[in-house]
Amino acid sequence: MLQRVLCGKSGGSVRWVAAVALLSMSFAAMAAETTTANDAQTPSDSANQAPMTKAQAKELFRSVDEILSFVSADTKLPIDHSVKRKLISRDEVTHYLKEKFDEDEGAKRMERSEIVLKKFGLLDQDFHLRPFLLSLLTEQIAGFYDNKTKTVNLLDWIEPDEQKPVLAHELTHALQDQKIGLTKWSDVSLSDTSKDVQDDNRHLQVDEADTARTAVAEGQAMAVFIDYTLRSTGKTLADAPDLSERLKEQVTDTSGSPIMARAPLLLQQSLMFPYSEGLTFEQAILIKAGKEAAFAGVLANPPSSSFEIIHPNAYMAHAPVPVVRLPDIHPLLDPEYVPYDIGVMGELDVRIVAELFGGRELATALAPEWNGGVYYAAQRKSAVTPAQRASTASIGLLYYSRWKNSDSARSFMRIYASQIPRKYSNVVERKKDEADDKELIYSTNEGDVLISRSGDSVFIGESFDLSLARKLRDLIVSVQPHGPMQQAAAPMSEPSLSMARIIASFGAANVSSLRRYTSIGAK
Repeated sequence: MLQRVLCGKSGGSVRWVAAVALLSMSFAAMAAETTTANDAQTPSDSANQAPMTKAQAKELFRSVDEILSFVSADTKLPIDHSVKRKLISRDEVTHYLKEKFDEDEGAKRMERSEIVLKKFGLLDQDFHLRPFLLSLLTEQIAGFYDNKTKTVNLLDWIEPDEQKPVLAHELTHALQDQKIGLTKWSDVSLSDTSKDVQDDNRHLQVDEADTARTAVAEGQAMAVFIDYTLRSTGKTLADAPDLSERLKEQVTDTSGSPIMARAPLLLQQSLMFPYSEGLTFEQAILIKAGKEAAFAGVLANPPSSSFEIIHPNAYMAHAPVPVVRLPDIHPLLDPEYVPYDIGVMGELDVRIVAELFGGRELATALAPEWNGGVYYAAQRKSAVTPAQRASTASIGLLYYSRWKNSDSARSFMRIYASQIPRKYSNVVERKKDEADDKELIYSTNEGDVLISRSGDSVFIGESFDLSLARKLRDLIVSVQPHGPMQQAAAPMSEPSLSMARIIASFGAANVSSLRRYTSIGAK
């Protein structure tokens, strides 16, 4: 869910790489340990540079073919044709970015989903997502490949030598595009609003597939970025098993991006997921199966969930991905509500929720115990004005999660319940209405809240009347299988929409994104 919302599918053709700028600054320090290259300038230093000279531009244009050859050799992806190149100014990038954001269907979906993120407590009520993301996206532009025009766009205010590692990253996307057609390959999850139980479960089957594919594309590009940076040493990512983990540690330092440093935890983790976790995923495949498997092989048979990205051994072993099915809840909801949003709460989502609500140490311990989760949001038919529809009070939210054992379910229940007073006002626990110690019931300014545990599962209903919440819980619990979980499917023909990808499509460090967060379809 979080990656889909933050990364949402970009309807356009441009993929921005602000995240690469952030990661390159982090990686520069590690690369310096084995190379004698000069320290890279910070993005803010580069932003103040004068436009490059004609001679510099000519050199940068010439380097495209040389770097493309390096990328092809490093990935074993063939070069079907040369890549067009274009030099653009900062003003042109800024104008296009804002125009693209206004037109992008993923951005529109992201704005719609903002209310759900606030209902979960992942964004503060007074946080405004759109202006924040625009500021973030314009802060760290590093370069981009446009798969619609098949053109790599070079920035006229950044020194050629600083752009070359970014070119290695972006030209990886160019060869991916030539291999499988990134726009179509990225179109996996559904963009329509789910209206019945069949739609509900179609959405759930493919909800995280776009997040996983974004992580593959970015992980491959980051692997080549690192290999290019280390080329003078003769080493590669496959030769340094600890390198990706060291890089991930560096990525947590947001000092190179003042706006990212102010971002909510949701945005920070979701936006970096495709780059950091995607890199670790690709490195694992590289080490165990080699380049052809890690590049062409994964493009041909991509993972379908954040679970597989976080656990590459599960992907390689074709292990089942936990998928919770949703029963037909529409007869219970449709008299008073209209469908608003539905999605998977994956392991990454749980990690973010647990860290935000309970701290990093607890999140690190609890997230691996996740065993499937789904949420459903409905909007009251009585919400008719724009102000009413923009309020979290109009949203009824249910969230059902499964865990590997009852202790983990109990821990998650306790963590989630601790945030109810932070999310709502006028909170009163109604102990007299609680059936047993496995139920927590609250009155709030936005209606009833039910948090209930049954064995290794936790049900949460927010803003539904208590009687309705219990009916929803009982129905959902009754249809869950007790055997092995299903393997998530990812039909190639499904249109995609995701927030970890919206940010990826615009080149910010996700969101996609926040599905999550830069979009593959825009690479």
